[in-house]
Amino acid sequence: MNEKFFSLPEEKQQAIINAGFRVFSQNTYKKSPVSEIASEAGISKSLLFYYFRNKKELYLFLWEKCAQVTIEYMREYGCYDKKDLFEMMYSGMQVKIRIMKQYPDMGVFVIKAFYEKDPEVCGEIQKSYQKLKGLSASATLAGIDPGQFAEGLDLRMMYREMYLASEGYVWEMVSSGKIDADKMEKDFTEIIEFWKSIFLRKGQVPGGTAKGE
Repeated sequence: MNEKFFSLPEEKQQAIINAGFRVFSQNTYKKSPVSEIASEAGISKSLLFYYFRNKKELYLFLWEKCAQVTIEYMREYGCYDKKDLFEMMYSGMQVKIRIMKQYPDMGVFVIKAFYEKDPEVCGEIQKSYQKLKGLSASATLAGIDPGQFAEGLDLRMMYREMYLASEGYVWEMVSSGKIDADKMEKDFTEIIEFWKSIFLRKGQVPGGTAKGE
């Protein structure tokens, strides 16, 4: 990638990134016109190819940008430092809300990219996803005390269920075309309380202590 892209003002970089997210989220990789991305970003197609050698490089850059932004915000919100899984999930939702405000089409782009079948990019996307997924699950579960959860509970399966449910909720909100941060926070708080009621060991509160102690 041409390093001159990073020498652009932040506002111009943001415009190109968001234009890429929007166009690629509306079409398959093959049918996404680079000229439309350039036009929406307010630059020429030739200039866009000055920053990115080709369409594939731009697409994979946007995919990596999704991971970079998510990890950066997860760290900022202390998600990896929290010992309570439910607090971690709540902070994770706050991260998603912030990302949706800054990059409105990023969520849809991620889903489209994940299911993209074009051989030019799908292999690299899947390889990257599996690596990131493994790191995320390991980091999330590393500091969790199994003793606070119901006896015999498979923590990885529980986390997977919670993760898929939260992603499904975000997808539903994104698909509606209206991001209501207050509603998302309220709904997700209720979802977390439900998870606590079914996953925590009876008599336990988050943190591993018994009620009344």
